[in-house]
Amino acid sequence: MGNSYAGQLRSTRFKEVLHNSIEASLRSNTVVPRPVFSQLYLETEQLFMQDGRAFNDDEDDEDGSESNSPPIPYQMKPPPEGCCTTDGFCQAGKDIRLSSLASESLDVPPGFMLVGVKSPSLPDNLLVCAVDRRFLPDERGRNALLGFLGNCIGCGEKGFRYFTEFSNHINLKLSTQPKKQKHLKYHLYRNNQGILVKGAPICWRGNDIRIRQIRSSLSEGHLTSDERPLNPALAHPSHTPGSATGSHVEPQTADVPTKFINDNHTASSSISQPPSNQSGPVRPSATGPPANAGPPKKRHKGWSPESSANSLTESTVKSAQSSLTLSTLSVTSVITNGARSETTALQSSSRGSSSQLSPLDMSVTVPDQLLHICRLQPVIFKGHGPLPQLTGNTSDVLVSSLLQSCYLSSQTLPRVYQHYGPSPIQPLSAEMQILLTVYYLVQLGTEQVPLIDDLEQIFMRSWRESHLSEIRQFQQSQTQGTQGRHYGIEVPSGLPGLPQHLSLPPQSQQPLTPSQLPWLAQLAASSCGEAVVVLGEDVKSLAQGLLQMFSRLVDGRLENTNYVVIIVTSPGQETQSCVVVTGKHQCRALAESMFSPNEGLKEISHQLYTGAAQELIHYCNSLGQDGNMDSLLDNVSVEHEASPPSSSQMLVEEKTPKATHSPKGRTSPKDSQTPSLKDMPCPKETVSSPKNTCLEYKVEWREVRPIQLAVARKLLSHVCAIADSSTQNLDLGSFNRISFLILVPPSEVSFQQTVLHLWSSGVLQELGSSEQEFASQREAEHYVVKMDQSAQSRIDRLLQEAQSNSYTLYILVHDHAHWDISSTFYSSTDSSLGLVDRLLNSRQVKDATNILILHVTSFPFALQTQCTRISPYNEIHWPSTFSNDVDLYHERTRYFGVSELLESTCSGSSLPLMRYDSSFESMTSTLEERFPKLHSAVIRTTVLVQQYCVALMAASGKVSSSHNLHKHTSVETMEIVQSLLTAMQQCPTHHGHMVLLRIPSLALAAWAHRRLSRVRRQLGLEESFEIILGNPSQALRIGQTFTDQIKIWLKIQDAEWVPHTYLELEALPCILILSGAEPLGESLPRSLKYCDLRVISCSYLQRTTLEQELGLAAYLVKAESRPPHNPGPGSDVIESDAEKLSSTDNEEEEGQDNGDSPLQSSQPLQPCPDSRTVEPLASRITTSPNVLKETLDSIQCPSKAQIQLQPQTSSQSYFQTTPNIQSQPQVQCYPQIQLISQQQAQLQGQSQPPTQTNVQSYNQTVTQQQPVSQPQIPSKSASSDSSSPRASSPNLSCSWARGLSRPPSVLLPRALYDIITASDSSGLPRCTSFLPHISVAWASSFRPLLSKMMTCTEQSLYYRQWTVPQSYHMDSSNRTERRTDNFHPRRLLLSGPPQVGKTGAYLHFLGLLSRMLIRLMEVDIYDEEDIHLTEVEGVQYHPPNAPWPNTEVIKKMPFDYTIHDPKYDDISIVYCPRFKPRADGNSVRQEDVYLRRRTSRIKLSKYAAYNTYHHCEQCHQYLGFNPRYQMYESTLHAFTFTHLLLGEDIQLYFIIPKSKEHYFSFSQPGGQLESMRLPLTSDWSPDCIKSPIFTPTTGRHEHGLFNLYHAMDGASHLHILVVKEYEMAVYKKYWPNHIMLVLPTVFNGAGIGAAHFLIKELSYHNLELERSRRVEGGNPSVDVWPFIILTDDSCVMWNAVDNDKLSSCPAERAVSLKQVLHHMEACPDLAQYGLCGIRKWNSRGITGIKQWEPFSRGHVHDFLLLNVDRSQNVQYDQNRFICHDVDFTLRLHSAGLLVCKFNNFSVMKKQIAIGGYRTFIIKTKMTDVSTSVGPSQYICAPDSKHLFLASPAQLLLEKYLQHTSQKLFPLSTKNYIHPVLSVDCYLNLGPEVTVCFVSSKPHCVNISTAGLLFSGLLLCFPDTFVTSGFLKKFTFLKGATLCVISADRSSLRQTVGRLELEEQWRFRLSDEFQTANAKEDRPLFFLTGKHI
Repeated sequence: MGNSYAGQLRSTRFKEVLHNSIEASLRSNTVVPRPVFSQLYLETEQLFMQDGRAFNDDEDDEDGSESNSPPIPYQMKPPPEGCCTTDGFCQAGKDIRLSSLASESLDVPPGFMLVGVKSPSLPDNLLVCAVDRRFLPDERGRNALLGFLGNCIGCGEKGFRYFTEFSNHINLKLSTQPKKQKHLKYHLYRNNQGILVKGAPICWRGNDIRIRQIRSSLSEGHLTSDERPLNPALAHPSHTPGSATGSHVEPQTADVPTKFINDNHTASSSISQPPSNQSGPVRPSATGPPANAGPPKKRHKGWSPESSANSLTESTVKSAQSSLTLSTLSVTSVITNGARSETTALQSSSRGSSSQLSPLDMSVTVPDQLLHICRLQPVIFKGHGPLPQLTGNTSDVLVSSLLQSCYLSSQTLPRVYQHYGPSPIQPLSAEMQILLTVYYLVQLGTEQVPLIDDLEQIFMRSWRESHLSEIRQFQQSQTQGTQGRHYGIEVPSGLPGLPQHLSLPPQSQQPLTPSQLPWLAQLAASSCGEAVVVLGEDVKSLAQGLLQMFSRLVDGRLENTNYVVIIVTSPGQETQSCVVVTGKHQCRALAESMFSPNEGLKEISHQLYTGAAQELIHYCNSLGQDGNMDSLLDNVSVEHEASPPSSSQMLVEEKTPKATHSPKGRTSPKDSQTPSLKDMPCPKETVSSPKNTCLEYKVEWREVRPIQLAVARKLLSHVCAIADSSTQNLDLGSFNRISFLILVPPSEVSFQQTVLHLWSSGVLQELGSSEQEFASQREAEHYVVKMDQSAQSRIDRLLQEAQSNSYTLYILVHDHAHWDISSTFYSSTDSSLGLVDRLLNSRQVKDATNILILHVTSFPFALQTQCTRISPYNEIHWPSTFSNDVDLYHERTRYFGVSELLESTCSGSSLPLMRYDSSFESMTSTLEERFPKLHSAVIRTTVLVQQYCVALMAASGKVSSSHNLHKHTSVETMEIVQSLLTAMQQCPTHHGHMVLLRIPSLALAAWAHRRLSRVRRQLGLEESFEIILGNPSQALRIGQTFTDQIKIWLKIQDAEWVPHTYLELEALPCILILSGAEPLGESLPRSLKYCDLRVISCSYLQRTTLEQELGLAAYLVKAESRPPHNPGPGSDVIESDAEKLSSTDNEEEEGQDNGDSPLQSSQPLQPCPDSRTVEPLASRITTSPNVLKETLDSIQCPSKAQIQLQPQTSSQSYFQTTPNIQSQPQVQCYPQIQLISQQQAQLQGQSQPPTQTNVQSYNQTVTQQQPVSQPQIPSKSASSDSSSPRASSPNLSCSWARGLSRPPSVLLPRALYDIITASDSSGLPRCTSFLPHISVAWASSFRPLLSKMMTCTEQSLYYRQWTVPQSYHMDSSNRTERRTDNFHPRRLLLSGPPQVGKTGAYLHFLGLLSRMLIRLMEVDIYDEEDIHLTEVEGVQYHPPNAPWPNTEVIKKMPFDYTIHDPKYDDISIVYCPRFKPRADGNSVRQEDVYLRRRTSRIKLSKYAAYNTYHHCEQCHQYLGFNPRYQMYESTLHAFTFTHLLLGEDIQLYFIIPKSKEHYFSFSQPGGQLESMRLPLTSDWSPDCIKSPIFTPTTGRHEHGLFNLYHAMDGASHLHILVVKEYEMAVYKKYWPNHIMLVLPTVFNGAGIGAAHFLIKELSYHNLELERSRRVEGGNPSVDVWPFIILTDDSCVMWNAVDNDKLSSCPAERAVSLKQVLHHMEACPDLAQYGLCGIRKWNSRGITGIKQWEPFSRGHVHDFLLLNVDRSQNVQYDQNRFICHDVDFTLRLHSAGLLVCKFNNFSVMKKQIAIGGYRTFIIKTKMTDVSTSVGPSQYICAPDSKHLFLASPAQLLLEKYLQHTSQKLFPLSTKNYIHPVLSVDCYLNLGPEVTVCFVSSKPHCVNISTAGLLFSGLLLCFPDTFVTSGFLKKFTFLKGATLCVISADRSSLRQTVGRLELEEQWRFRLSDEFQTANAKEDRPLFFLTGKHI
């Protein structure tokens, strides 16, 4: 399909090359199309495509030639062997000549027609073929699809898709490339005789016209004019047109309806063609529904003939070198990075050029009066080579080096490609860059401005395709691990941005030579007429070319020329070039874009204050035949007011902006009002009336929404992640409170807004900032600071506080963080810029470990560069509210952001919320030509204010000729004003709407405010609405009348109150003129209805700049108004709208909700409440002020054909019905909105694009389609959703309340509208591919495109990879080479769309963080009152303040057998004669039914015990696992001792750290462990605890409270963890600095009894060893300290009773464990006690106790001081799992040992839900998993088949007795006076059975059982002390139950016989049981019997 010539190109060569490239793209999606310019090269060898077919093109002889070089012969594909090659016959041998087939009957398929083919070998005959008529032109030469589809008439073979194949089949034998345009010559038809004859020639010439129109109307963006001087090589933004992942590109569609014709879905292309009767270019449209946009992928399913004339294929302008795919945009602006103009007087050479400076004799003189003569200021873009020095009138010329920077960056290959193999990959040559530049300029329309990023992407794609094979070969050699890392997503193994499906390399080609460049460029430029002029053939130097250009410009020969390209190609020298912009529109746009944003605002102010705009203002005031605006206003009769000066005088009378205050007592005039305003009551008269109160008013912005709570929790989780990481950058456990400071931009409204949010959030009250409630909102201002000069002192003060308060965590919240990112080095000292860098990035802040920084922004792109200080793991992105149409947060409101605005532009059935005003654009365009020296912002603002003034005059009705004023304003402006004036009429309380007028210039905003205020005052509308000047540096000021109105609405009683924020203006009818270079985070109320952005700048097209302007219209829509979800046609999501999910958010629910917009066009209208009384469909039908409003009161639901409305950008309503009245029956009434077909629009006289349809034709269309019976009434508002006059429901009466369900409308400049609504090849909105921020630059031109499928996290990684900060960016100093520590460890970034609620989220986060820190210092403590208490007045044994117990007194005290610990409320009561149980039993509180044990949140004292999560510098020895500290070495020591009960030697293991070896005695250093050293009784040290502390633990290696450093208050102590063997490794890992005693393997399944048994016996054995060691040393053996401490692993804090307050107010205070142990160890006669303990804490404490006894005898638990010497004969039962301490205490007391409880001390036990010895798992033997086995299955009959369990036999027995004792001992159930007698053992028989414990040992202490009848007898392993005589001492009830337990059946029978039990007890064979254990598991056996 390529053209190959040796030195010649013919006249239509370029057009055919373009056509062929399009055809190749349509043929296949997998074949690389031939580059356009490669077809123009002079190639000397044959080119073959991938299918082996050769392509060589030639023109017919009549086309002529522009060169004498002969064409290269075309070589056809050799025919297959054996086929026919005869001329006139097909390869099948069938005759296809017309002369032979003239009378034959031919089979022609439907849709095909017969065509005569011209064969060069048969000049007198034609060949007959059948061709699909879609691929043939009509009689005008148009509407032919590209490609071919034909059939052979001879052999009947069908489906030839390519004309090349078909020409081979019919043996054309061509010498040139086969083309259907050259060889399909004639139509064939049958005459009256039925003979097939030659008809009219096929008109192929229309293609040339079409291609020429395509070239002239293609458009895509603009060229940046210049860059900031700080970094010129990187300062240009980039936009990536075309596809980066595939060649299929869907161009934008125009605003024309889609249709279905011939079963082919057709959509018009992005190019709007002018009608045939209209000449000249038209402004193309760029909007429309994107669904099914563009041509189909396969050519035979293309557009229908009706639309193909306006269609552009998917690869029309995709050349092989440039692969250019340009969307059609009518852009009237340029993109810049705020560069100042670069004048030629200061520029004599181009930067980066290797050539020397031009000599002075080559200078170029700029003609005098150039600007005056040509009325433009040419812009010269430096290209290749040095630019000559300009002299003379250089002020009339602008010079930019941005194009040169683009050339240089495109030639700078990435480092990875610079040295590739033997054949290096080369960048584009200068000649190719120039040629591509010319081709790009050719595509631009007359109203378009070139965009540098478009050109850059053309270079990149051309380079990629020209080196496709080398790049693929290179990538195949790379490892898979390196792929996809550049921005964190998986990409194909190819160059970023390379189409994945391009599998074959392009054809090799000869490089473009300098000699070919000039005439190739001229050839390309010839297709667009005079729009682009190339000076190259006769130009010997750039100076000569510039002189020729100036000469032509002055002579007027470049009147129709927009660009002049000068090319210099001299032999032996480098090619030089430059581009001169000579189009008026382009020059203006480029000139304005050369100003930085601040310089542009200064220029605007200068033009205003110097009076340069006076002529424009006078011109705009003139209304032509309708008079002068000032005159008409002066004639308006206003009571009590003189005429003010004219607007031109007002322009200079005030140099500073001022706010106008409405007079308080002014009333509206009565005699001159229109009917719509005449009866409007005064606000003061109606607001306070209870009858006229609006019931709908409600302020909801104070509420915290569910999604805000979710984001706050995500922030908190990230903070916890930082704290939990091993880097130790944040120690949350060391902070006890937080403080914060919120930094906001220097906007007074933003400051007050944040203060208001802070005050209403309740955060300050939670933090306890004051002892009492805050007196006023002023207190909150201390926590918010504006980033101006006053911020320095505030930050310094915070740093000082942070240094002095190390236990306070300070949070610095940097709100609106993208505002000030300037570096301190590039900011002046008196400027507020650079403050963030100077304050937040200082060394003091970075090094402060208690300062956390949170950046909050809607546009985080500037903070996501290669040098960012924020870790990607510390980014939090706002989540999506919907996932797969599932509402995740169930909110009452729904966010409506930029992506939803874009969706509204795609809807074909309703007016887009975002649109442009074509009338306004045409007026400003005309005035820009008339006033070329004025800044466009001045012109646009003047026109806009004039339109508002005229609209006010027309709407007020006070001007006599008001009906003639409509034509002097636009429909959009008229609609805004009418809605503003009439909205308050519909509400009894005068609620209205806000109109936002965005004017960036402060000077223009002040002038507009004065002008509008004057017109309002003259019209007497001061009480109707307010006009507010929003100056960032000034406080909000409104009139007193409106302030009083707001106070009534908000029910504010404070007389001094005034609104400070825009949010407080809710429902106030007003015009807000928002000024400032950029919005500074001001939130707008929900009453905002119109967002007028028509005068914002179009010169600075960064993503942040565009999105923050659109963010002003972000809105929270009522969720109940949301229609049923139905995804619409394509939702292009801007990522900062957070419609995507991030990996830090709900990544698992990732999806995109494309159709939740309340404006969804695919949704039908809301159901009508009643088909008879249908509310009006508020719709704007026409661009005329006399708009029509359809009322459907008298009609039924219309059919599909009754309502067909054509979409109008500026003249169609947003179709919306009023809310449904639920009490009425809902009849489904869905008016079907359809689009008028293109043919209908043309028949009705449509002569403009759909967005500019004239009024008359549209009125006719609507009028013809309306039913005859439908009345037409004028509408007060064009798109007003006002209710019907009949509406009586209160919820329909307030227009403001109804407006809450609809987002505001946005009016944009046409240029921005075209950019924003366009999509790039990846499907994202085009603005997303712009440079993200003015302070960053692209890292490389060789970058991929953003993908539509990227999440927020992936976008962040993309920008982190591909953007670098400019030198004036604050992160530019954060560069580190090959280091990963450049992230600030305590810095977070929260990003979310504008006005979504980020402030409320981070304020709630502060509250959550504060509560979490408090919670970190709090633990859940068991808070339970003692059980089984009896109020018995007794003897006071000890004084209440006695420090120690008296041994003699303790012996006299009765032992309390009753168990009072609430953890034992489910065990059997121990019988005690003095205890009288309650009649109702042990009552359980109702709240304890489900929560068995009550807890309280208690703040940790400084003496608390901690788990492994606590780490501080003071107790770092407990954190040996932390890599920050050394790993402590430890050794394993074996220790063996013998015990009679175990029957064998016991071998234990000690794990002893090196630092703790001094507590042990070894045979020699490092030798055998001999003993654990014990102190002497006489030893005492204030910093030493004598008793070793043993803590048995299991399953709590992380949560056990083993860190006793703080509890011991630094005292030296010996702490030993007793662990099971299988847990040794994990405990050693978490507590490497602790001594561990490892239990034997046989105890792995044992309970707590075994651990205490071994601890006690080991301690006694060690005591004996120590005594022996002391005797050997000469010391008395009795002096060795015999006490040990047994403590639970959940003891967290200890308390002591304050003896000084016992008499007045008894209380407890926290004390250290050291103090408790010192006090107990110092007790006199302590050696006489066998066991001591302390009280269990509860919140009741000792209050309410009538008789306080400081010491008592009874059961002790959890914290024990055990005398192992005196208790040597009483052992813990090693087999016990439950109640082992109760059993041990009872046996200890019966042995005569003293047990003392120190009630002055109490221990707090922390609730730990993990692990512990009370966690029992009953598992089956078969499955080895936990199963639901009931207690009845714990036992079975001996020798029976039963499901055996894998649990220990003792555990099964204890659990069985606990749960089934009421069956085993039926007489004992709830029978306290007849307990069960338990001998030598206490077993839990359940809470309903009472147990009486007695000991059989000699000299034991037992209770008196005289006269006591027992209901049962329990003998558990009875020893020899139990005899029959002993049992006969007790009396049993008849029928009492006996239970004897033994280890086996034989011992069981021996016990029965030895004790003579059969004498009094009856046994049965079935009464013998065993535990459900297998024989190898040694089950236990028991026998039951009944007393005789």
